[in-house]
Amino acid sequence: MNFDFIVIGAGFAGSVIAERIATRLDERVLIIERRDHIGGNAYDFRTEEGIIVHKYGPHIFHTKYKEVWQYLSRFTEWIPYIHRVLAYIDGKKVPLPFNFNSIDMLFSRKVATKFKDKLVENFGYGRKVPILELRKTGDPDLRSLADFIYEKVFLNYTIKQWGVKPEELDPSVTARVPVSISYDDRYFNDPFQGIPKEGYTKIFERMLESNENICIELNVDCKEVLEITEEGILFDGKPFKGTLIYTGPIDYLFDYRFGRLPYRTLDFEFEKLEQEYYQERAVVNYPNDFDYTRITEYKHFNGVKVEKTIIAKEFPRECSQGDEPYYPFPNRKFKEIYKRYELLANKIENLILIGRLADYRYYNMDDVVKKSLDVFERRVI
Repeated sequence: MNFDFIVIGAGFAGSVIAERIATRLDERVLIIERRDHIGGNAYDFRTEEGIIVHKYGPHIFHTKYKEVWQYLSRFTEWIPYIHRVLAYIDGKKVPLPFNFNSIDMLFSRKVATKFKDKLVENFGYGRKVPILELRKTGDPDLRSLADFIYEKVFLNYTIKQWGVKPEELDPSVTARVPVSISYDDRYFNDPFQGIPKEGYTKIFERMLESNENICIELNVDCKEVLEITEEGILFDGKPFKGTLIYTGPIDYLFDYRFGRLPYRTLDFEFEKLEQEYYQERAVVNYPNDFDYTRITEYKHFNGVKVEKTIIAKEFPRECSQGDEPYYPFPNRKFKEIYKRYELLANKIENLILIGRLADYRYYNMDDVVKKSLDVFERRVI
């Protein structure tokens, strides 16, 4: 069967652009997926108790892009959900990102008032300040607070998550969880936030499986059918003149020609408990205690009324061959290696890269959806 478009990967990046090609252009698309399911790392499943479990860690959808929200709403209804995270610090569970509520819980009233007043005076109420920026302040009281937050919230969590100290990462990483100079304890501030009513997998099923122009092959490694040569792209050993859209690790596509790009991966320890709830929120972070970084209790997302619950403890580590890559390692050295791969990819006219692994860049789900929609408009139509 002939296809003008081949998409590698059935996560958000590949699925969205495949759906657009099949629907808008009425063209046939072949999706090749290495795993035994669609949905990428957003894949979830419903247990016999009715709890929807996110297999690869918690996924909370949030976006400032109205067009992204409207697009996905074609495939799902939403459960309104505002994500609020707790962090276990000095024996207390306090709101994260660190904010005025956190200060009130961890310091005496007198000290807390002094810290809050100085934060407002120096930065303004409502500002969100990255911790590395806060640590540069000249005020000794604010420097003391910044050092406390750095050590209690960021330092050990970052070491567990990335294997290095915060200063060794791209500043955008620590900036993702800034100190909030207000009582706003929402983890995300985007205007559109929610959890898919029937889960993420249903979104992908409606995108892909209901579209007769889309053919999906699971359990197939792209290297079994694709080869990149100096002459171009080979599919099943024959020249492929259509468009290849690749969403996997870019170094793998080019056989690690310039070396392997490092990624971080995650191990999960799932537990089913004979109790209604285990913790106060869906996610509780443990920056300084235990080997895991956080515990997710999935029942908080869809609110099913059962007397059991499921939790997952999350253990980050270096990604080895055969592991699922989750996070590109964000520092300058590896970005420079990526650029060499990117230049190589740009020489192939009928190759398009999209997604966290192909772009070697941390994207939220909405960023991936938006980029896929934009690439379709800019490079496919």
